[in-house]
Amino acid sequence: MATAAYFTYRDWPARHTLAVLPLRNLEHDPNNDFLGFSLADAIITKIGALSSVTVRPSSMVEKYKGREIDVPEVAAELKVQSLLTGNFIHDGDRLRITYQLVGARANKILSKGVIDVKYDELIAVHDSVSRQIIQGLKLDLSPSETVRLRLDEPASPLAYEFYLRGVDLMASHNFPLAVGMLEKSAAIDPNYALTWAYLGQSYTSDAAFEMGGRERYRRAQAAYERALAINPKQSEAEMFYSNVLVDTGKLERAVPLLRDALARNASDAAVRWELGYAYRFAGMLAESLEECERARRIDPLVKSNGSVLNTYLYLGRYDDFLRSLPDDAGSGFIRFYRGYAEYHQGKPQLAVADLERAYQEEPTLYTGIGKAFSDAIAARNADGLELLRDFEEKIQQRGVGDPEATYKMAQAYAALGDRPSALRMFRASIEAGSSPTLIYFLRDPLLNTIRGLSEFPHLLEIARQRHESFRREFF
Repeated sequence: MATAAYFTYRDWPARHTLAVLPLRNLEHDPNNDFLGFSLADAIITKIGALSSVTVRPSSMVEKYKGREIDVPEVAAELKVQSLLTGNFIHDGDRLRITYQLVGARANKILSKGVIDVKYDELIAVHDSVSRQIIQGLKLDLSPSETVRLRLDEPASPLAYEFYLRGVDLMASHNFPLAVGMLEKSAAIDPNYALTWAYLGQSYTSDAAFEMGGRERYRRAQAAYERALAINPKQSEAEMFYSNVLVDTGKLERAVPLLRDALARNASDAAVRWELGYAYRFAGMLAESLEECERARRIDPLVKSNGSVLNTYLYLGRYDDFLRSLPDDAGSGFIRFYRGYAEYHQGKPQLAVADLERAYQEEPTLYTGIGKAFSDAIAARNADGLELLRDFEEKIQQRGVGDPEATYKMAQAYAALGDRPSALRMFRASIEAGSSPTLIYFLRDPLLNTIRGLSEFPHLLEIARQRHESFRREFF
């Protein structure tokens, strides 16, 4: 099949690769649809803690919700050796789940089973299926992994249902409703670490995408800390929390969390990617690139739905950056970065086409910055400046800014000829946490117009001191 052309079984790593697909709702009752994805996510979370298997993240399997699948085709798309598929029927107070673990190479069933439980026994489902996966794949668990599999068990069926509904709403990007469901879950069962971890992520996403602002970030931090107080080795909480710490300028607190998670499971591609992300903000570009490339060797699809390898940009390796991008797949974020790299390559026509389309299809902060770059190319400076000032006002109103986005706003202001605004956003970027990215600041050609301003050397000195402090502490 065409989809399998870029991946052959010879490409498989020694570590087993697995995807757990959303269960199909055979009753087609929309009130129960949340179970299909959220139960799969629960299994992914449990199995994902094991070092002997690489499990595709929930973000990669969400698109298969409710779909008939062809096992070899989907296995090739997800680059995995095995798939877990299944369906469910919720009838009255009973829940019946049928599942099978399929080896993609020969399209052979490795194990299968039926779980027939009362609906208020949902808690038992992910544990039972996880055991079957471990047995079917003949995975060898270390003693510590055996112990970890028994941790983070919910105590309340109702709280667990709210948790599952919240996870499903998060996957649908309905962050305010996800927050509501997860807050209900936490109120009923305050000792389930995963609820607090995902509640923190919901707060974070609500702040970033729904203008939730500084208060949502404060609540996110409190939720992550609650999760880690319950289970100090909860990898999801460590990873989610570290991402917020990096984005809010607290690199020195994020790195130990990520290194601790990797000490337990060095093959966790998502955690390794997050460490590369933290190193990027610290200006440790070679180390950042090494961690991200190691993550993608473990899992070629790690973070492919959102994050990008900005380190290549900071190193001036634009061709490598473009090759690292996933297919646009309708993502304005990815299309923005394609146009942004083309802008740096000196390919204005390609850049304008991608930047304009990204903003038309998905008007967000990043694509709006891209539109401003497009306006600069087309000499529509007034339009670009108006757009940037509107976004800057919104950032100030909500009290939180993404340091990398703020830096790109400084670049766009400079490209549009507004030197005072470019300097202001450069200062804001440093204050927000990107100050250690010294090596890029020193050679970024888009900053040339503000290098002669009196405050610029002082800002570079702040960046230099923090970069050196980080290097002394962690390397």
